[in-house]
Amino acid sequence: MKKIVPLLIACALFFIACNHKSEEKTVADQGSFPYTVTKETANIKMSPAMKRSFESYSAIHPRDNELYSQFKYTELKGLDYDNHDGTISRRDPSKVIFENGKYYVWYTRRHTPVIPVGAKNAQQANDTIPSTDWDLAEIWYATSKDGFTWEEQGVAVPRPPKPNVGWRSVSTTDVLKWKGKFYLYYQGFMEASGLKGDYCPVAVSYADSPDGPWTPTNEIVIPNGPEGAWDQYAIHDPYPLVHDGKIYLYYKSAFNRPGNVWVAGGLAIAEDPLGPFEKYPLNPVLNSGHEVTLFPFKEGVAAIVAKDGNEHFTVQYAKDWVNFEIASICELVPVATGPFVADAFTNTADGKGITWGLCHFINAGTFGVNQHSILARFDCDLSLEVDDPDMKTTGTWYKPEYYFEQGLNKKQKQRIEEQNTALLEE
Repeated sequence: MKKIVPLLIACALFFIACNHKSEEKTVADQGSFPYTVTKETANIKMSPAMKRSFESYSAIHPRDNELYSQFKYTELKGLDYDNHDGTISRRDPSKVIFENGKYYVWYTRRHTPVIPVGAKNAQQANDTIPSTDWDLAEIWYATSKDGFTWEEQGVAVPRPPKPNVGWRSVSTTDVLKWKGKFYLYYQGFMEASGLKGDYCPVAVSYADSPDGPWTPTNEIVIPNGPEGAWDQYAIHDPYPLVHDGKIYLYYKSAFNRPGNVWVAGGLAIAEDPLGPFEKYPLNPVLNSGHEVTLFPFKEGVAAIVAKDGNEHFTVQYAKDWVNFEIASICELVPVATGPFVADAFTNTADGKGITWGLCHFINAGTFGVNQHSILARFDCDLSLEVDDPDMKTTGTWYKPEYYFEQGLNKKQKQRIEEQNTALLEE
């Protein structure tokens, strides 16, 4: 027995050595990365960048990536902007839903005698002069048969009497359908935006029909975080979905003031539309994006991340609805997206994705003259039920004039001139 044990150990060491030599030979014989990529290619040794193509995305090329898309835009018909003089502004559309044989959308609508004076001049605002584009606003709604031509139906949630939540302004709403009833969550301002930042809590109104009438609870439904927390001052862009028999309400907040302001997304979960909502302990769950837009996708949830942050202009995916990873990098990503999400409230475990929705442009007029926001339609292919190769192309060409419009400002030109002068004087 004593002689057998050393023999077995020797055999084992020989096997390990041979196997190691075999692996070295495999790597050495591999040569260049193959021209033709197969399933087996994922198993060869490669750089971290190439490895991400196999491990971080649903496909190695955008044309096959179910969560990659180009975005196409269409001007809406039917909404009047008073000759775009800046007195009427529509922005921040909700999810689009389909009820009673037509599409519904809710949004922030400002109709004031003058344009906003700006958040920095909020002390100049009064009962008729708005500080920002979402100040002195109400929540209106419109309906459509085709998603292109919309008919405005009127106010859904007016500003309540003072001192109720939202007496100064109600804005940035989104809709939930739960057990046959409808709920609108929105930001409720009690002062002109800009006086102390952009502070506001989230309020909610409910109705038996998407046409209302809407009954406000006149209470804060999602409280701000405790002092020192990332969301201590603002809970913005409430965005509810139904998952696991509960209400998953995503939201955003801005923090890291003063300094480089960081905007991120959080999650609050409730078993009843009126709460209580419990915030996810590892909030924020999204580290980038200015608005909050999500939709069920397969067993998880996808998020369109626009504008702010290191991961802006991406579509992200969380199989468990909380741990998000980048699924694609896009361009011309819509801002303040309100997609048509057919299965937003069905408690699905097999989300189909989206193909269109509404968004906004906040620079429809000239700054300081007639500035205002307009609603628009976007189309895309972030759907398991659509295969549109034209939406999967990469690279969008702009005319040279567009690039030249992104020119240097006065301060930048002066810096360059000083640099050139210093070099000439050496």
